[in-house]
Amino acid sequence: MWSDREVGRRYGAGVSATEDQHLIIGAGPLGLAVAKALKEQRVPYRHVEATDHVGGNWAHGVYETAHIISSRKTTQYPDFPMPESYPDFPSGAQMRAYYEDFTDAHALRAAIEFERAVTSVRPRSDELWDVDFGDGTSAVHKGVVVCNGHHWAKRFPPWVAQFEGEVLHSKDYKRPAQLEGKRVLVLGGGNSGCDLASEAARVSSSADWSLRRGYWFMPKTLFGVPSIELMNPYAPMWLQRLVMRLLIRLSIGKYADYGLPHPTHRMFDAHPTINSEVFHYLQHGRLRPRPDVVSIDGSTIAFTDGASAEYDAVVCATGYDLAFPFLPEGLVPVDDKVAQLYGGMLRPDYRHLYIFGAYQVRYGIGPVIRPGALAIAHLAKLQDELPMPLGWLLKEMGSKPPTSHLIGPFETIRALERVVKWVPALRRMGKRYSSRWTAQEREVAARRLQPLTNADEVTTV
Repeated sequence: MWSDREVGRRYGAGVSATEDQHLIIGAGPLGLAVAKALKEQRVPYRHVEATDHVGGNWAHGVYETAHIISSRKTTQYPDFPMPESYPDFPSGAQMRAYYEDFTDAHALRAAIEFERAVTSVRPRSDELWDVDFGDGTSAVHKGVVVCNGHHWAKRFPPWVAQFEGEVLHSKDYKRPAQLEGKRVLVLGGGNSGCDLASEAARVSSSADWSLRRGYWFMPKTLFGVPSIELMNPYAPMWLQRLVMRLLIRLSIGKYADYGLPHPTHRMFDAHPTINSEVFHYLQHGRLRPRPDVVSIDGSTIAFTDGASAEYDAVVCATGYDLAFPFLPEGLVPVDDKVAQLYGGMLRPDYRHLYIFGAYQVRYGIGPVIRPGALAIAHLAKLQDELPMPLGWLLKEMGSKPPTSHLIGPFETIRALERVVKWVPALRRMGKRYSSRWTAQEREVAARRLQPLTNADEVTTV
């Protein structure tokens, strides 16, 4: 095992030959796993993180009382289990400690440049990448692995600007004192929305909860086991839906009995909400359900059912946009929250650009991260052997971008594991398609350098 100093010398810290290195953007759960995989496969890399800690959202972006929604077993890296002393649903502090431990156990810290934000990443005609940093420095890199995460580009409903009280996004909520003694309206029925509605029910003078639509609410535990761990990876989706709907009816009852709308979509077609606590407060009258907002008048908010009320604060648990602000507009097209990527991480016009984590797993992301990081490491080595971008090759072979931003963990794991096994086959296919690529190479290279601001270019996949 190399020392931290040796790892830093070989893989980032103090290395000036960046043209031979892949740049990993972000030291959250995804970026750390990629660093480990590239190091194992002897792929030279440089690792930058905009903040002063590893762990991504768990280091800076969660409230003090946060616990994971997915269970310990479905959140941990498969090759680095969480301590047995951790509960089924670890706290934010425990998650931060876990990622710190992972970083040190695999000697990744010395190669991470903290507080180095990336402001611009641009493709070059020689197929390298120009990268600018927030401190005014720049570098040329062989490739880029984007691991900037989901939970930072805050989304607000358009009407909040008209509200005369306090407006808070769930990203900015840190502790119960921010809601204490206030008349609070929480927007959104996702996992953060349920957590913050429960927080408001505990400490505010009144707590209302507005939902635009119906959600599938799953209990955190069933029969003493985290509910997502009851999912059979080999069962067809229709059977998983049937079983979970039956279990929800037995454990929670009808949503209408709590004043909540029934979902209009199939279970698992949208990200499931896993929360049991919110039903406690609904039953005790500490939390009042409301429908969608229809109008604002100062601090008075009216709802679609004709009711209205005054509020001191609105908490927007309204989610996040998928964004890559340092990439040229349209380089990674996003269609209704779905990144248009081949193989889940590649674009057809560019070599050595990998977008990791653009999709959300229906339940626990942990087991997906390791095979995904390994796939990137193997593809980075294979890309050196092929003249065409791997994304182009996958597209020519019939691959298509996903149609949903949600992915199933078990089928994704199997697909990522197949990528590594199929590297020899992909190498052979690359040679078979090389003549076709040569004929198109000039056209593609010219298109690659055009400014990506035209609406037609943005939607090109």
